[in-house]
Amino acid sequence: MSPALVGYGDERGYIIPIGGGEDKEAHPVILQRFVELAGGKDANIVVFPTASQLEDTGSLYEQLFTKLGAGEVSSIPISTRGDCNNPEFAERCSLATGIFLTGGNQLRLSTILGGTAVAQMIRRQNASGVPVAGTSAGASIMSEHMMAGGDADQGPSEGGVVLAPGLGLTNAAVIDQHFSQRNRLGRLLSAVSLNPFLLGMGIDEDTAAFIDPQGVVEVVGSGTVTMVDGSKMSYSSAHSAAREQGIGMIGIKLDILDKGCNYDLNLRQAFPPDEDDHLSCNL
Repeated sequence: MSPALVGYGDERGYIIPIGGGEDKEAHPVILQRFVELAGGKDANIVVFPTASQLEDTGSLYEQLFTKLGAGEVSSIPISTRGDCNNPEFAERCSLATGIFLTGGNQLRLSTILGGTAVAQMIRRQNASGVPVAGTSAGASIMSEHMMAGGDADQGPSEGGVVLAPGLGLTNAAVIDQHFSQRNRLGRLLSAVSLNPFLLGMGIDEDTAAFIDPQGVVEVVGSGTVTMVDGSKMSYSSAHSAAREQGIGMIGIKLDILDKGCNYDLNLRQAFPPDEDDHLSCNL
């Protein structure tokens, strides 16, 4: 699924996948920046706690965003596909200046939201300039190919990753979260091995990738964002590997970006903080 078309004279809104575990109290720089992009005191932020089965998730983020200066915040209690086709909920989404998807289970999120009126409204809103942020499961579902599961603590392998259709706010990368904390590099490499043109984006906890309308990522937070580019790969054994067998991959490009680094998703190039000469920070 490609991102929704941007209308004449419009500019796509920011897409903000967060790796989970974002600082909510001492240094909430990620959530604060999202509030500012949504309009600050003039913001109308809508929270979708659908991925979570905890009753207080929606109200928690309502309180957080209000404390950070958002003018209006409300959560939409969607728990079934029928809820997603409620015209009232779609209308509330259409009035939002910022949309936030909480963490939880991304398959719960995709199976409830996928193909519904609310999902289409989220896509249209982003295409018309509204920033969409999501943490943990809410980050994974943003991509066209959603990271639905897979093995951690091991290298790339046949069957080492499970993909499912996502919201398609971006088709430039597949997104994984809790990345370093749960040792998920192997499954991200497994995803890239299936189609080396696909970028892999692994986001640590308390870290976000702020993707601007031109497709440039800025890293915000205390961790790192790992970018895996397989487009120049000269060899992959993904097509011939037996079940659970390790996959060989030669020519992978790996960038590990910390706070302030940028990555151009179109050029597939990384840039260090505050550098005009755009030297790559490749590893």
